[in-house]
Amino acid sequence: MPPVVFPLDNTKPFTEQQIVGHNRWHYDIPAAVTVRPDDTFRVHCREWFDGAIHNDDSAEDVRDAPLSRVHCLSGPIAVEGARPGDLLMVDIVDVGPVPGEDSGPLAGQGWGYTGIFAKRNGGGFLTDEFPDAYKVVWDFRGQQATSRHIPHVSFTGIVHPGLMGTAPSTELLDTWNEREGALIATDPDRVPPLALPPLPQDAILGSLEGTAFEAAAAEAARTAPPRENGGNQDIKNLTAGTRVFYPVFVPEAKLSVGDLHFSQGDGEITFCGAIEMGGFIDLHVDVIRNGMESYGVGENAIFLPGITAPQYSEWLAFSGISVELDGTQRYLDAQLAYKRACLHAIDYLSKLGFTPEQAYMILGAAPVEGRHSAVVDIPNSCSTVYIPTAIFDIDVRPSKEGPRRVDPGQGVPRASF
Repeated sequence: MPPVVFPLDNTKPFTEQQIVGHNRWHYDIPAAVTVRPDDTFRVHCREWFDGAIHNDDSAEDVRDAPLSRVHCLSGPIAVEGARPGDLLMVDIVDVGPVPGEDSGPLAGQGWGYTGIFAKRNGGGFLTDEFPDAYKVVWDFRGQQATSRHIPHVSFTGIVHPGLMGTAPSTELLDTWNEREGALIATDPDRVPPLALPPLPQDAILGSLEGTAFEAAAAEAARTAPPRENGGNQDIKNLTAGTRVFYPVFVPEAKLSVGDLHFSQGDGEITFCGAIEMGGFIDLHVDVIRNGMESYGVGENAIFLPGITAPQYSEWLAFSGISVELDGTQRYLDAQLAYKRACLHAIDYLSKLGFTPEQAYMILGAAPVEGRHSAVVDIPNSCSTVYIPTAIFDIDVRPSKEGPRRVDPGQGVPRASF
């Protein structure tokens, strides 16, 4: 096992650790630890809500999930000698849940969860169709995930970090705040909001204190969206064996990581759509001098995905086009087309006996593939979602005999309002 440079005690909250991480992006957050180019090391990560979600049959905790506290990131990790304009080369050597399969009180200790967020608390990709809060608890056995809330489904997890990135420069942070603030101003009362502005409440900024903390908290960026520094990209293919190239915007790069997922479908469409967990990640880092200019990586990371199990070979695919549910035509709207493909899949799985909420959770948590299949034929984009047939214990393919139906069991817990 490589040396642990960012240790965590899973019995303690994020703010009571020996080394405190952060939940906002800001250039002034001091590095918690320093590594050198060509180092390999282990980082412990908390589940993104720091233990606020429980292994039970209630969704009240998801309904009240404290979005002002996320994400609990481990870092910043300074990489000695890295400087603005370089590329930080990060190899994901290994990643997994908290070691051991015994079920414990925190996500990652033998279990994880997927949630549908209430529309009034962040919502999700299909928030108009699923406006309430729901939760599914998944049990881990080896690489397999099963759930008492969604029977007849079992799959191999594609374990990955949902969030990893480098610190923004002063100029880049200003750019984020200006453009996102302008978007919010177009509809400031929208539910859910168009973007999340800086929020000093519940900000955790490493070892920053006093007036320096107050100044940074007032402008530090929330970690919810992906941005030029990488961030919350939620790319399920960032598995063990992946090499990521991150732009460096500040001296020593200040790398941070967290939001580990046991599995996820493309898009993480329920917002809390992956199987969230705490755990560990082993990283190897190196530096490509002046790599941003040399390779034209002015913004946004590029990566070489790892080749890891599972390798599903048979799929049931659903398509959608850029037409609203009420029949309104949109012009080449690939996101709408993907929404319609997901709704198509949910309708189909519902005909097999799954509840709509179970079907939605399957798309968020299982390793489904999402693709933009045609984006040139006006006025309709076509997007597709591919579900591996092997995750079901029945044959889900259409046949002359008609749909094979399952017993949905107790179903997905829904929060009261």
